[in-house]
Amino acid sequence: MHCTSKPIKNMDDKLTIKVNIVDRYYPLKIERKDEEKIRKAAKKINDTVTQYRKLYANKDEQDFLAMVALQFVTKLVEAEEHHEIHPVLEEVRQFDKILEDLLKDNE
Repeated sequence: MHCTSKPIKNMDDKLTIKVNIVDRYYPLKIERKDEEKIRKAAKKINDTVTQYRKLYANKDEQDFLAMVALQFVTKLVEAEEHHEIHPVLEEVRQFDKILEDLLKDNE
């Protein structure tokens, strides 16, 4: 569950990385400036899934991912209510992109 990647250099300001989320690798083409944020987001997802695994041993990975999604979107809703949306919104957008890629791979 580590966020492992091998950067692949491109001619433009894009970077292709492989991000590990819940023991699956996802290739992502990202802006170089977003690499650190995406790695932090993947680490937060993995860390949170690990916490849920300890609490709910009888659940599967899809349940954990759903619980993580709910936790992060709840933070977004709270931030919207307090007009502190900008930092959380970016985190949720990154999380949404990762989940979208995860769901595509499961189809």
